[in-house]
Amino acid sequence: MKLYCLSGHPTLPCNVLKFKSTTIMLDCGLDTTSVLNFLPLPLVHSPRLSKLPGWVSKDGAINLEKELKECAGRVFVDSQPELCLPERELLDLSAIDVILISNYHCMMALPYITEHSGFTGTVYATEPTLQIGRLLMEELVNFMERVPKAQSATCWKNKEIQRLLPSPLKDAVEVWAWKKCYNMQEVNSALSKVQMVGYSQKVELFGAVIVSPLSSGYSLGSSNWIIQSHHEKVSYMSGSSLLTTHPQPMDQSSLKNSDILILTGLTQMPTANPDGMLGEFCSNLAMTIRAGGNVLVPCYSSGVIYDLLECLYQFIDSANLGSTPFYFISPIANSSLEFSQIFAEWLCLNKQSKVYLPEPPFPHAELIQTNKLKHYPSIHGDFSSEFRQPCVVFTGHPSLRFGDVVHFMELWGRSSLNTIIFTEPDFSYLDALAPYQPLAMKCVYCPIDTRLNFHQVSKLLKEIQPLHVVCPEQYTQPPPSQSHRSDLMLELQAPPLPYRRCSVLSLPFRRRYERIHLLPELARSLVPSEVKPGVSVATVSGMLQSKDNKHTLQSVPKPPPAAPTKKRKRVVEEPPEVLAPKPLLSGAVPLDGFLASLHKHGISEVKVEETSGGHILHLQAEDALIQLEADATHIVCDNNEPMRTTLRDLVLQFLQKL
Repeated sequence: MKLYCLSGHPTLPCNVLKFKSTTIMLDCGLDTTSVLNFLPLPLVHSPRLSKLPGWVSKDGAINLEKELKECAGRVFVDSQPELCLPERELLDLSAIDVILISNYHCMMALPYITEHSGFTGTVYATEPTLQIGRLLMEELVNFMERVPKAQSATCWKNKEIQRLLPSPLKDAVEVWAWKKCYNMQEVNSALSKVQMVGYSQKVELFGAVIVSPLSSGYSLGSSNWIIQSHHEKVSYMSGSSLLTTHPQPMDQSSLKNSDILILTGLTQMPTANPDGMLGEFCSNLAMTIRAGGNVLVPCYSSGVIYDLLECLYQFIDSANLGSTPFYFISPIANSSLEFSQIFAEWLCLNKQSKVYLPEPPFPHAELIQTNKLKHYPSIHGDFSSEFRQPCVVFTGHPSLRFGDVVHFMELWGRSSLNTIIFTEPDFSYLDALAPYQPLAMKCVYCPIDTRLNFHQVSKLLKEIQPLHVVCPEQYTQPPPSQSHRSDLMLELQAPPLPYRRCSVLSLPFRRRYERIHLLPELARSLVPSEVKPGVSVATVSGMLQSKDNKHTLQSVPKPPPAAPTKKRKRVVEEPPEVLAPKPLLSGAVPLDGFLASLHKHGISEVKVEETSGGHILHLQAEDALIQLEADATHIVCDNNEPMRTTLRDLVLQFLQKL
């Protein structure tokens, strides 16, 4: 059993498991932190960005003015932002049989895997994961394609040049693996390979293993996966949450008794309490609005935004914000808000029950009806005529490199009345803000990450007790910025097996058993013998047939009778004669009982010698020797076959024949 690790990002994993002749990819996360090295893509021409000076090395030897621009002491690449793909050279991706997706954030690299590698397999995901994943891919393509860049920057990636660049470009890794975003044709082709599954649905792969998704409690339709054969069980745990938010709660019990647990997707903010961050978010928002400023919330178009809107719904009236407009701007804003209301069976029980009242599960439906929340596909069109300030704007992308958020940064960045509140934990807020410096607007960092923290996962692992745990190496040591915090790492009795990008792990687990099916006619011919109360044993002779990873024991076929013929007989090899198996013997020969039996048959001169494995009996008059051991009996009797046969029969009296 081997694990190939194609991504080094702990919350955007991409691993390949080879198990029982199947090759299974576990997630294909797309690392978008690479876009922080690029200049933003403004929707409206930005004089500030267009006037940034080009970068030239101090000695003037390297001139990359066309590719690199300087802003507030940092250097950025001036081209279409590029994304860091999973490793594609470590193994042949066309050999992958299936891809299991755990949540919509972990499927964003799917078109790169399925469309450019010869992949012919199937992708399995839940319905919300597929539909919301499709929306997020559409949004990403839209953000990139509506502000195309004419030039493409590649010279800076040259190793000799890159090492002379200022940080963080100098330290960027795998830059040749960075690629431009896919297009909608590739998205549609990739998603056509997805087969939808429900929680606890069992899917058989080639007769070898059964895979099944379980609720992970993190987002709509998010899953952990069980991969098991008849005698082995591997669990894959991706983004999971034990907090009571909008998704179905996490299924923990099904993860028990795993031989291997592959653990990824823990919280990126182990020291930030999500409830505390929500409170801080609301209070900073209210303070800014009361002071006459605007609030900008760069966020993904699905996920935490549902909880933010629900929190604001309860907060608006108590904070006297009833007249403040809330805007949600995204090419997929309408679809995202509607999808969240129709996936009722994937929600927590509290929200499910509202559907039967009937009420919308999420309160943002009421905010839209009362015109407190308005959504638009972009800043153009209706929004520009209906826009009024002060207001709160939710928009993407959280990296601040593309999307409508770039326009609001340019519009509001120069006023200290305005506030930007970061809620997504995927990007360093200081790096995100770097190309907008100097910045007058206030910045608040309230990362809301509901995934498991180290305390929760340690408690969970004690309950489910896997034999072996495999995890990213980042989880086996404290964060570099808090090296004294040993509570911010995994500490288990058996140390976890760490992995990093491009590593190949041989998992410490050997398959020992295989299930075999007996055909009914062969089963009818068996004669069980009871060896001890409740335990019966039977011998069997048969022919083993293996096909499609299923093993069947059949009766040995009888050779067909030779057809009578007048022609001269050719010498034909006879099929081997099937001999009846010798009976198997079980039990033990008791020393006292055996000596009494010998005495009854006139053998009285017996010398007994004790050995480490049993006893040796010397029959002095008969010149014979009997060696009694726990699992064997040896009779040594030279040139006296009748005596040997008699002794053998006496031994067999104490043993049971099968």
